[in-house]
Amino acid sequence: MTRGNQRELARQKNQKKQQEQKKNKNNDGLTLEQRKFRDAEIMKEKQKKKEQEKLQRDQQKNSQPQQHAQACK
Repeated sequence: MTRGNQRELARQKNQKKQQEQKKNKNNDGLTLEQRKFRDAEIMKEKQKKKEQEKLQRDQQKNSQPQQHAQACK
């Protein structure tokens, strides 16, 4: 039952993969509370942006039927 160095190569590959995952982990030095606060602020900004976009779409929808009605007269 000789496998050559296949097992060793697989082990090295897996070890390298695990090291890359550790590097990519989001560790910016913040505590859990700081991270939650930061994420909450980001979500609030996204919500404001979405609300503004929705208002703009609603305004556009409301103005289009009026223009069409005027054109039909």
